[in-house]
Amino acid sequence: MIVGLCLAYFGFRKKLPFTLRSALYPVIGDRIYGPIRHAVDLLAVFGTVFSVATSLGLGVSQMAVGLNVLFGIDPGETTQVILIGCISVVATASAVSGVGNGIRIISQWNIYLSNVLVPFFLFGGPTQRLMGFFITSIGDYLWNVIPMGFSTAATPGDNAWQGGWTTFYWGWWISWASFVGMFIARISRGRTIREFMVGAMFVPTTIAFFWLCIFGGSALHMELNAAGGVGTAGVPDIVRAWNLPNPLFGTIERVTDIFWLNWAMSALATLLLATWFITSSDSGTLVITTMLSMGDDNPPVRLLIIWGLGEGFVAVVLLLAGGLKALQTAAIAAALPVSIIMIVMTCGLIKSLREDPSAVKGPDPALGPETIAAE
Repeated sequence: MIVGLCLAYFGFRKKLPFTLRSALYPVIGDRIYGPIRHAVDLLAVFGTVFSVATSLGLGVSQMAVGLNVLFGIDPGETTQVILIGCISVVATASAVSGVGNGIRIISQWNIYLSNVLVPFFLFGGPTQRLMGFFITSIGDYLWNVIPMGFSTAATPGDNAWQGGWTTFYWGWWISWASFVGMFIARISRGRTIREFMVGAMFVPTTIAFFWLCIFGGSALHMELNAAGGVGTAGVPDIVRAWNLPNPLFGTIERVTDIFWLNWAMSALATLLLATWFITSSDSGTLVITTMLSMGDDNPPVRLLIIWGLGEGFVAVVLLLAGGLKALQTAAIAAALPVSIIMIVMTCGLIKSLREDPSAVKGPDPALGPETIAAE
């Protein structure tokens, strides 16, 4: 959100290029056109490449499991490498076709298909309990988000959990900042800062909360009400065995007793994983080439092909080099420099907003309400 706001403000308001260095203009001035610009933009490119590569690496592991559930295909490294290759080729072709063609069409189908999968969990499971769980979870999050944000690991077990989940996800999201920020900025032209903040903060967050509660709540309900007693439905065993790509399909298999419906939803989930990651890859390719082309909306085709296939190559290398651990490490490493840039960008935005001549100044706090009303 911060990166998107900075890019939108300096791109549309200040007419600067749609690159991260533009947000540093209030801090370093014309030096954004010197060597610093290359360093900042390259760090943004570095973060985007590894964020997309991490997503591809994690996504194909789930897709491979889905193919195993559907057709008995071995979900090993060979299948995953083939899937990365296929996704990279399709995503590159989508990026070359432009925002209005491949990217838009695939994105729209993602929404249509997701609107089929979500009701399957919502109405196939305990609907009333899931909706109540959604409300309860929001309240629990609001109550605990600040203490949890300052929580630090004190034991080896807690340290492993925090590094493998909390720190990894923070790093992963930060490494996505350049990519997602530019996307949000592009679609926010004509909006006020207030409208931008409300839309970027609450709409995606609410949707993410809803999905997590519907999917996670379904799995929890299965375990709490298992025929053999609490915790015997099988989903925790999958997680404890560190088969992290499996719980999605393990949960789908247990939603109903109708085999063909569960099979169809598993197929839909596998297809959705592919299309969502194709959308992520082609959008990431477009963002990278836009930054490398000085903010050009129509970057050269050769750059789109090179970087589109390059993201897949990086994902394959990381997957073969160390699997999940290598992917997590890459995401965290990419996030560190991007997080520093984000802090400087925020300072630059605040400074520019204060100096904006069109900003409406508030009343002098030294004046009383009677004086302000009289004026």
